[in-house]
Amino acid sequence: MGVLQRFEKRLENLVEGAFARVFKGVVHPVEIASAMQREADAHKSLLGGGRTLVPNRYIIDLSPADHDRLAQYAAPLAQELAQTQAEFIGEQGWMVYGDVIVEIERGEGLDTGMFRIAAEVYTGGVDDGGDWQQGYGDAQQAPTSGGPQGYGGYGAPVSGTGAAPTDPYANAAPYGEGYNSPISSPTGAGNRQARLIAADGRQFAVAVGSTVIGRGESSQVRLTDVGISRQHARLEFDGGRVVLTDLGSTNGTSVNGARVNAATLQHGDVVQLGTTTLTFRLDG
Repeated sequence: MGVLQRFEKRLENLVEGAFARVFKGVVHPVEIASAMQREADAHKSLLGGGRTLVPNRYIIDLSPADHDRLAQYAAPLAQELAQTQAEFIGEQGWMVYGDVIVEIERGEGLDTGMFRIAAEVYTGGVDDGGDWQQGYGDAQQAPTSGGPQGYGGYGAPVSGTGAAPTDPYANAAPYGEGYNSPISSPTGAGNRQARLIAADGRQFAVAVGSTVIGRGESSQVRLTDVGISRQHARLEFDGGRVVLTDLGSTNGTSVNGARVNAATLQHGDVVQLGTTTLTFRLDG
């Protein structure tokens, strides 16, 4: 069972059978967890010895409606999100400073179903400015002094290394319908940016690494099309090129009208999944 599936199972237990009712019509926690994983991947820093440092602090801005609706579950939800992110980071073999911290805040001006995520490497103490905030230590830790040269204990601040930015949302774009991940975020070497554009104008950024397209809640690019399988296809982006692979979908995947099992996408290619048409763009 994957990280997101374990997270969803814990959520079902958390709300005691009211899972579908509680999260119907509002932003879904699995979407937040999936977006947090993409944020970690998009903000990796390479250290000496082949190690990789990723953000340990994630500030989630919810729309006022979602914030109010999830209020009674907010504290345990923040804890579950922190645990899930720590598990994901640990499985990737990445490092963090201290605990993984999740803060959930009210984001004025966001429509229902929309949210923003700011991710940062945070080396100070736990900031108590957020509405709901939880930390979880289950990933490889950077040391508590002398810079990121080894592994240390959970939750300890690192001396003389960085600080929280004044505006953590300075580069954050909204997630939600039409905003699968921030288009403004760099996606790879040379600052190339890959994206998919739907016929109705929705745009989905493709982050470096693996991106699953499908109808299921665990898909990073989620499309509500009954002709699309829950996990329909996968995109692999290395910062320079994108390879599309069909995941044994029921109705298949086509590129420029030809059915494919796998194909390297070129700028302007048209991808067909079910009744959904997506135009591929590679900029930079």
